Amino acid sequence: MNVPEDLRYSSDHEWLRLEDGNKVRIGITDYAQDALGDVVFVELPEVGAVVSGGGAMSEVESTKSVSDVYAPVAGTVVDANADLGDAPERLNEDPYGEGWICVIEMAEGVTLEEFMDAAAYRELTEG
Repeated sequence: MNVPEDLRYSSDHEWLRLEDGNKVRIGITDYAQDALGDVVFVELPEVGAVVSGGGAMSEVESTKSVSDVYAPVAGTVVDANADLGDAPERLNEDPYGEGWICVIEMAEGVTLEEFMDAAAYRELTEG
């Protein structure tokens, strides 16, 4: 299982990459995409949507099931990966690259300190 060292992770199996000050790029982890199976549809959050930390923000449909993707942080969606509409399989093929889901501008006071580093996430998924 691929767990990049430079990311942070939620217990709901989302990854977060800090970009441009208070913006975070978000996707699902390699562990999550493997558990889902072949992804056939991704419902993206709308740009401009205000999301709350822990609330559902999008949905991923696979050959096995339909799963919510939760906003790990509170803030405003400033970008969504429209390419997933035509190529949802990117979530399986490249979850940490072309398979990203959205970018959220974090609400004031939100930090990534509460999220797991790679070692803690590996411990969660292997334990």
